[in-house]
Amino acid sequence: MKITRQHLAGVGLWCSVLGGALAGESANPLSFTDGKVTFDVQERLRLEVRENNFDFNNNSNPLGHVTDDTFLLQRFRLGLTIKPCGWVTLYGQGQDSREIDSTRPNVPFAFGSEGDDSFDLRQAYLQVGNPKEFPLSVKVGRQELSYGDERLIGTFDWNNFSRTFDAVKVRYEDQSRHFWVDAFAGHVVTIEDRGPQGNYGEDFNNADWNDTLVGVYLRTTALQIQTADFYLLYRHKKHDSPIYTAVSGTLTNKALAYDIAQEIWTPGFRIKSTPGALHGWDYEAEAAYQFGRSAGQQGGIPGTFPSSTMIDHEAFAGHVGAGYTWETAAWKPRLGLEYNVASGDSNPNDNKDESFLNLFPTNHKFYGYMDLFAWKNMHNPAASLKFKPYQDGTRPYHNLTIQLDGQAFWLYTNEDAWYRANAVARVRPLNAAALSADTFVGTELDLTVNYNTPWKWVKLQAGYSHFFAGSYVQQTASGNNGQDDADFGYLQTVITF
Repeated sequence: MKITRQHLAGVGLWCSVLGGALAGESANPLSFTDGKVTFDVQERLRLEVRENNFDFNNNSNPLGHVTDDTFLLQRFRLGLTIKPCGWVTLYGQGQDSREIDSTRPNVPFAFGSEGDDSFDLRQAYLQVGNPKEFPLSVKVGRQELSYGDERLIGTFDWNNFSRTFDAVKVRYEDQSRHFWVDAFAGHVVTIEDRGPQGNYGEDFNNADWNDTLVGVYLRTTALQIQTADFYLLYRHKKHDSPIYTAVSGTLTNKALAYDIAQEIWTPGFRIKSTPGALHGWDYEAEAAYQFGRSAGQQGGIPGTFPSSTMIDHEAFAGHVGAGYTWETAAWKPRLGLEYNVASGDSNPNDNKDESFLNLFPTNHKFYGYMDLFAWKNMHNPAASLKFKPYQDGTRPYHNLTIQLDGQAFWLYTNEDAWYRANAVARVRPLNAAALSADTFVGTELDLTVNYNTPWKWVKLQAGYSHFFAGSYVQQTASGNNGQDDADFGYLQTVITF
């Protein structure tokens, strides 16, 4: 792998920040005028190794040459907070994202690429309000929207671009009665597409005004043992675009990154136990129902991008989980079990779409770290074991956590496709072989190690994942090609001030 100027810039920043960190643990050196002006800086560098994640094919083939690779993902953020008084906050943040030394085309989302997005405006908002003195506050501008565990609305921060919205959010918070409620409306910010040969140039990322998200989200902690959320979400996306196109040799890939056209209502609820309230036990659950219209499968023509013709939509998704932590034992081990389900379209020949639409999730956290699945057309039982071999009680940010997750996946129905984590891309075409295949897709093991270093500005994470191909993968392969296991490994460093 060749060394580029981006590598050297990243190493230089690491050295300067680490030098300051090693000198001591003083107050934030980027905060001025008694905290009224504060800069924040983040540099993230992740080395990734991927094998068979797209084609499940050990043999030499054109798609494998494009997607099986070792490369670097680099992301730099610079932010500025101005607080002239306790009631007013102004915030702006820029971001620069790069995919370095990858064989994938430099086009976002195509062939799974993260591509490049040169320094751009990620956040810029005005927030007015102080819940300690008055229950009503408002936040206007480019901002993150994150609710619950981010199964439906999240920042998707694992991705090198992440996600923000041009939005207005009003919050009413009654601290004495232990609840708050948000009402918001916004448009997702899309990554500018600069053509099939690469994402070069300085075009500004804009919000898609043809894709509107409106919601009301209420949270209460009136019961001390749990948090309870209730929500109603509405998304109106007028067309399937933007569609990103990349060309690599003889291969062309079209990526639909922001879901199909839809006008969907999603009511739902979520409960989650309060940490430590149940003497080691914990639980969580979430359920959502959908109705409206979408550009789903229709007319018995599976395997292509959905058309803009809208049909009736009705779908559901659910999650339940529980665990136990041995709080007095060494390493504080936790064993957890969970089950996820989301409906798929049971009949591509009718005029009704039953495939759950995942909205704007952070699916990387839930359905395997290889990002092969979304909360859509799936049955997913899972188990996890987490323990902490080392903790420094004097510095809570200084600890080591190891977690092993095991996931099994079945399609809810093989009349619908297997969708990747973006809930749009299909892993296999929905052809005759897929329609007759067994619904067992496979299993995934994820080993994750997190280390919060003695210097609170530096966090390290490493992981390895292996996917064991199941009957569906084998039965939808082309001949003997496309039925092999897949591997993913990474090493990530995050430096934050």
